[in-house]
Amino acid sequence: MNSMNINHLHDHEIILEARHLRVAYAKVEALHGVSVSIRRGEIVTVIGPNGAGKTTLLGALMGLLPASGDFIYLGKPQTGEREVERLVRLGMTLVPEKRELFAEMSVEDNLLLGAFDRYRSGHRDHLETLDEVFELFPRLAERRAQVAGTLSGGERQMLAMGRALMAKPKLLMLDEPSLGLAPLIIKEIFRIIGELKKTGVAILLVEQNARAALQISDYGYVLETGEITLEGPSSELATDQRVIEAYLGLGHKH
Repeated sequence: MNSMNINHLHDHEIILEARHLRVAYAKVEALHGVSVSIRRGEIVTVIGPNGAGKTTLLGALMGLLPASGDFIYLGKPQTGEREVERLVRLGMTLVPEKRELFAEMSVEDNLLLGAFDRYRSGHRDHLETLDEVFELFPRLAERRAQVAGTLSGGERQMLAMGRALMAKPKLLMLDEPSLGLAPLIIKEIFRIIGELKKTGVAILLVEQNARAALQISDYGYVLETGEITLEGPSSELATDQRVIEAYLGLGHKH
């Protein structure tokens, strides 16, 4: 009886579990047996130095890079080739660091394109979702007719996140959402990420800004040279001497 309960919980709680992930580029291993798991309505952050493999980890989870290991998504092992399109259809979405937008198109059209896959598979809720996104990002609502290429860096990040949300993902992966943004805008982006949690979406956040990431996340992993060197509840990591010295010291304040 007991084990049944555990399995039942396991199915409903854990959105994605990856075990012993390995990724190699031209025979050089970039990830050495990394394991992470993300639950529904939880923000999990991966912090670590540049070049530690954080973006590689997201690419492997999203099926963009060939990786070995076990992937369990929504309680089902994902075997064989993990195709990006299929994973997107199953509710996985990645907002890459480059925030790839359609520069010539309006904010609203960029957002509607995010719902295209849902539309194609018979859902007709894009206008309601659009309203929800505008509620989260009032700045995008003000600029709905503006061409995306003319937006500021912070607005582009908001648009990239908004477009990902148009697909109603179960798991939203964000790669360095604060990169290159002014402190006030970073604060706003992180506030919105915190708000998103209330919608029940699971969020995997890869971030250079360890302080801000640990403040809004529930659980954290420290990735260094392709390995998880530390993990635990974010509040514990934020007070861990090693994390403070490496990532939260005075030199990292800005």
